[in-house]
Amino acid sequence: MTDLGYVALVLGLVLALYGAVVSVVGARRQVSELVASGRNAVYAVGALVLTAALVLWSALLTNQFQLEYVATHSERSLPTFYKISALWGGQAGSLTFWTLILCGFAVAATWFFRNQQVGLKPYVNAVLLVTIAFFLSVVIFAANPFVKLWTTAGGATVSSVFRPAGAVPLFPADGQGLNPQLQNYWMIIHPVALYLGFTGMTVPLAFAAAALVTGQLGNSWIKVIRKWTLVPWLFLTIGILLGSQWAYIELGWGGYWAWDPVENASLIPWLPATAFLHSIMIQERRGMLKVWNVVLIWLAWELTLFGTFMTRSGVIQSVHSFSLSPVGPMFAAFIVLTMIGFAALLVWRWPLLQSENQLDAVLSRETSFLTQNVIFMLLAFATIVGTLFPVISELVLGNKIAVSAPYFQKVNGPIFVALIILMGCCPLVAWRRSGTSTLVRNFAIPLSVMVLSVPLMYLVGNRSIGGVVGVASLAFAFAGIIQEYVRGVQARQTSTGEALPVALVNLVQRNGRRYGGYIIHLGVLLVALGIIGNEFYQSEGQANLKVGESITVANYTLVYRGMTMERGPNYTNYVATMDLNRGDRASGQVTPEEIIYDKNQDQPMSHVGLRPGPIEDVYTVLAGFEAGGTTASFKVFINPLMSWMWVGGGVIILGFCLAIWPRRAVQPVEARAKVPQGAQPAS
Repeated sequence: MTDLGYVALVLGLVLALYGAVVSVVGARRQVSELVASGRNAVYAVGALVLTAALVLWSALLTNQFQLEYVATHSERSLPTFYKISALWGGQAGSLTFWTLILCGFAVAATWFFRNQQVGLKPYVNAVLLVTIAFFLSVVIFAANPFVKLWTTAGGATVSSVFRPAGAVPLFPADGQGLNPQLQNYWMIIHPVALYLGFTGMTVPLAFAAAALVTGQLGNSWIKVIRKWTLVPWLFLTIGILLGSQWAYIELGWGGYWAWDPVENASLIPWLPATAFLHSIMIQERRGMLKVWNVVLIWLAWELTLFGTFMTRSGVIQSVHSFSLSPVGPMFAAFIVLTMIGFAALLVWRWPLLQSENQLDAVLSRETSFLTQNVIFMLLAFATIVGTLFPVISELVLGNKIAVSAPYFQKVNGPIFVALIILMGCCPLVAWRRSGTSTLVRNFAIPLSVMVLSVPLMYLVGNRSIGGVVGVASLAFAFAGIIQEYVRGVQARQTSTGEALPVALVNLVQRNGRRYGGYIIHLGVLLVALGIIGNEFYQSEGQANLKVGESITVANYTLVYRGMTMERGPNYTNYVATMDLNRGDRASGQVTPEEIIYDKNQDQPMSHVGLRPGPIEDVYTVLAGFEAGGTTASFKVFINPLMSWMWVGGGVIILGFCLAIWPRRAVQPVEARAKVPQGAQPAS
């Protein structure tokens, strides 16, 4: 049965290469049968990779420990849902799963555009199939999940797809178990969201490459791929937030983001992808920044490969990166080849990428978007430098020097503040040119709110300079977005006579892309609010407590009441109970836990005791215990505003749904009154 999975991968590689070749040849020679054959190859390769993934899932679920991957990433007592997630719990399985999702996007794009973009589609299919062929090559030759265990004549254990001479199959009685860090419900969905984001970027990249090859570099390809970029962007955003939630709940250090290379690998491509989604609006509206847009979507895709190379090659050390393996050289070679190929296409088509218009004024929305894009790329560059600094320092100085969170906080923090301020500025400036009177009128309220927020922060006792600057920036951006909604609703009410709720709903329905984008911005601001609360206003304490003793942090007193032991299917869970009091008022209990897995007893995992709230989280960690829990060590953190970080994620999803929802056809409405000066149109 397991041999079927390996055969499916090999056949998939052959068909992917065949489909890429016939797609290009068919397009060049205008042979529709070859183009159709290349299109069908996408479906066939998708079916073969799905077969291989299902075989591997079956092996995990049925404890086929003769497979090295199953033996090293599962065990008989592992709960079923973790056996399912074990598919992406290791190098070989996760690359197989990555290839499966990539095939899913390729099949979806091929089917969706089956009767559209006839000139581009053969080249789009070719790019998708070449990318799939690369990942299949990596899986087959460098990280094969269908490698079996064998015992040689001399008694040694070896691993190989095919039987070595004189060897006999080895059937271990049990496996080594899944990494304890991955036995968490967030880790079931967090990697899936990230992979959907990473692989989804291949579709817009394929259209960009096809547009360069064919010379069809107008606005058509941009309009086609907007939603196909938004979808993976959303999944990447969700994946980043889910990873932050996992780190917050599971790692027990009071934070959510440690600027670890694996974390940075997800953030780095998100930045140019976000810049691209803003920049394409300038090309659609003014025919500008064509080169910039092509480069941005290329970088977003290339940086997903680069991030994968960083975390899977063993070049960068991380708590949850993979060890040194043959995967690294293959990724490095593919990155170099694709960079050369895309650069050659860019140079070839440079004359066709010239802007149709120029910037009319510095004070314009085009300039604000362009500045915002530059800031996104500065953030990406600073993050890459910080992540690669150990490699850079070793090459230059001969010693590995790692930079930690303080570097990123000092370098990236101010850049993020500038980005938030620009987020607030962009809706307030007009396209092409903004007059002085318009700027004064549009900026008056947001700037007033920003200024008033500073003394208000000091009055309530929040006097951290960084925190005050951050909150003031958020206040400015938030006020600007709300002002846009108010003016849009007022203009619609004046022109149609609709009631306020009806006007608001119709406003969003008529221009969901614009107002959905504003809601996404509000979600980002809420995420930033949670970050500011955690970074600048966190309180912490730690203590060794006997039963009945207490620790006080900020306004909270926690009393240790004892410990219980619970037995799970493959672990022992030690649960400490603490009474929580805010001032003189009882506020319930928190139960921090320490989990010791049977197969990894030297790697205990913390599960924090959390009491979330809109103002602050009470976050407790069981750091250790003695004598069955009569004495225990605790860390306690009070994290202001952290819940808004996760609320912000939900708001981003809501804004995405509004931005991507098809626009409803609206009948023109006879104007009933003149639109007042300063109000902006509804669409």
